[in-house]
Amino acid sequence: MNQAAIVRCALIVTCCTAASFASAADVNVVVGTAQNGSELFEKKIRPILVAECFKCHSTTAEKVKGGLILETRDGMLKGGDTGPALVPGNVTESLMIRAISGVDKELAMPPKKKLGKEVVAAFTQWVQLGAPWPGAGGTSVPPSPAENEKPSAAAAAHYNNLRLELWSWQPIKPGAVPPVKDPKNAAWAKTDIDRFILAKLEDKTLSPSAMADKGTLLRRATFDLTGLPPTPAEVDAFVKDPSAGAFEKVIDRLLASPRFGERWGRHWLDVARYAESTGMARNYVYHYAWRYRNYVIKAFNDDRPYNTFVTEQLAGDLLPYQTPAEHDEHIVATGLLTLGPRDYNEKNKSQFLMDAVDEQIDSMGKAFLAQTVGCARCHDHKFDPIPTAEYYSLAGIFRSTVELPGLDINRPKLSKPTHAALAHLSGFTPEEAKDEGSAADDGQKGKKALKAVLKARYGAETHEAPRHLAMGVRDDAKPADAHILVRGELDQRREIVKRGFISIPCMKEHEPAISANESGRRELAQWITDPANPLTARVYVNRVWAHLFGLGIVKSVDNFGTTGDHPSHPELLDFLADRFQKDGWSTKKLIRQVMLSAAYQQASTFDKAKFTADPENALLWRMNQRRLDAEAIRDAILASAGRLNTTPPIASPALNMPSLNVGKGKQGLGAADLATSNLQRSVYLSVLRGDVPEALEVFDMADPNVVDGSRDVTTVAPQALFMLNDAFVLHQAKAMVERLANTGAVTDITRIDAAYKLTLGRASTPSERERALNFIASAVRDAQARKEEPSKAQSTAWASFCQALFACAEFRYLN
Repeated sequence: MNQAAIVRCALIVTCCTAASFASAADVNVVVGTAQNGSELFEKKIRPILVAECFKCHSTTAEKVKGGLILETRDGMLKGGDTGPALVPGNVTESLMIRAISGVDKELAMPPKKKLGKEVVAAFTQWVQLGAPWPGAGGTSVPPSPAENEKPSAAAAAHYNNLRLELWSWQPIKPGAVPPVKDPKNAAWAKTDIDRFILAKLEDKTLSPSAMADKGTLLRRATFDLTGLPPTPAEVDAFVKDPSAGAFEKVIDRLLASPRFGERWGRHWLDVARYAESTGMARNYVYHYAWRYRNYVIKAFNDDRPYNTFVTEQLAGDLLPYQTPAEHDEHIVATGLLTLGPRDYNEKNKSQFLMDAVDEQIDSMGKAFLAQTVGCARCHDHKFDPIPTAEYYSLAGIFRSTVELPGLDINRPKLSKPTHAALAHLSGFTPEEAKDEGSAADDGQKGKKALKAVLKARYGAETHEAPRHLAMGVRDDAKPADAHILVRGELDQRREIVKRGFISIPCMKEHEPAISANESGRRELAQWITDPANPLTARVYVNRVWAHLFGLGIVKSVDNFGTTGDHPSHPELLDFLADRFQKDGWSTKKLIRQVMLSAAYQQASTFDKAKFTADPENALLWRMNQRRLDAEAIRDAILASAGRLNTTPPIASPALNMPSLNVGKGKQGLGAADLATSNLQRSVYLSVLRGDVPEALEVFDMADPNVVDGSRDVTTVAPQALFMLNDAFVLHQAKAMVERLANTGAVTDITRIDAAYKLTLGRASTPSERERALNFIASAVRDAQARKEEPSKAQSTAWASFCQALFACAEFRYLN
């Protein structure tokens, strides 16, 4: 696109934005979070400071060397004799980074030990994030090693008190639905949800907004439930339906669509840190991760009860089953535990396994409980009542679990997946499985027999026959409890702690006994999904609410601890959690309940007085304006162009990739491929750690290395450049021109109107049509000046117009 076309494109974007979208100042934009930085400090930074630095650089040191105190953030900022040790956000100017990395030999620290590359990388990342230091003013003093080994009685008492005070650890108490105080608001409230919302609004003398118009409401609901725009025919049908239950029928239709599972399955994949490679220092492919993705999509389409969904992912291999298909589904579900990032560059097998256990505990804690349990690996949790001993109670469960990721930690450099390190999807009946288990118990003879069953049934296991292999886990042959490791160090073992759970007071009478012959994953799943557990239902209900409103009742959706946010509507949260459990843990019933509320159906109209009283819209006096996520933007472009392929793929491109190091640009999913060959929904694109497709990465796709229940939403220049220059966008703009030619629209006016309906879900206004005509005529003249043929000049001009619609704010945002 030449410079003149770019300018015209920007102008038309401005015009169509102004027509029906609020001002830029009214857009809710969230840029980043400090939460991950705080966790990085607790897990990676603080333990190194305690172990390597405090002997010489703390107030308890015999002699403070160089005048440098590293116990507090203020001490780092002040620095010592050579200047500030820390300059937040500036790695180059932070002397501590120069010291530990060895780039300055005169400053090299520790003096007689070189810290590993991983440690230096962690400190570097911490500084880049602004050096977040949890605690009041960054002045909390880390514990001494002695305190780590044996907590004091005072510390134990503090933990017990905190357990009783932490709001999220208290039993769910559904209170009475509050009455509506102002008679003027009585007609607005459609459901009990609205009465909880009104109670908070009326306390602040605020009133809710009017209902959204039908076109806006349909577009909002269709994207929320399917991640796709409504078709012009769907818009027309809803707008013309005068019945009181018209919107209810829309919700039911969308919930029944196969596209629902693809949309809401993607939300869970963010939480599951789903990706198809290990990441870390060496990046090996997970050839069978796609099975877990497909399992998740199917589970949401089937409306699998959430308690069952959780249980299958934690302990599917230990559950009874009635059919071969159910058996295989259970095995695939456990892929959750083994598809996280793994460092196959780690030479110490014991360290590798302990790091994997830590990743599982950390992910499990955040995903199901919104608790940062992983912070207790090296020391008692600094803010939440989770002592190190309880971390290692959980560690015993996962240490007694064997991962089957398709890679052997002893020799991961393979051109094909290691079949012995994968779960077999046998499709056996329960009786056959029992017979095989008996045979397998008979030593070497059983192994040979098992291999000959498999070969007879399926033939030789090859890379070209993937339907019988999956990632998953199994119990270790000898389950065992774990030692407490002081500061997480393998060579500093202390007492053994029994396998168990974190000590939530109201769960004391509901803790199942762990079988000596099993890992404890089955009992862990039972404990998590017990209705008495106050966290599980609250956390999930809050996730659903956040996806529908753009903001959770608890904003920190992955952290219900003391460093997380308090709920804006605690009574409503408990009401929904209680109802969710009573409704059989049904996701679809929960979503339907929320979407039928007047709160969800509000307009997003800006009101200065209400904004002044509640600038974050925490009280929900209007619907939040929300930018579409990366997948919805890409899928909407394809859908508008008439190019979206909604047929799910059988597997994933990752299946045929080599196992060896993969990285940026090596997987063959660049913009050109997206534009020409892969037209399927974005949820089916192959996602390798360190190589996320550009169409998704530029619009803030979830980081697949961590549990990410609430994506950041940024507004940055590369997004505009992507819409202006990327081959994928250009290609789909041309495809949309072809679609417009086939719509039956014979005049420029009707074609322009059709383009607005396809992209924005509404008809164009007279002023928009006039600007569009002028834009297209100007673009044609420019093309003719370049001596393009008349037909090509017309096509180029219309493609620029379609591209402008893709690039406008109204296309990317929901009102």
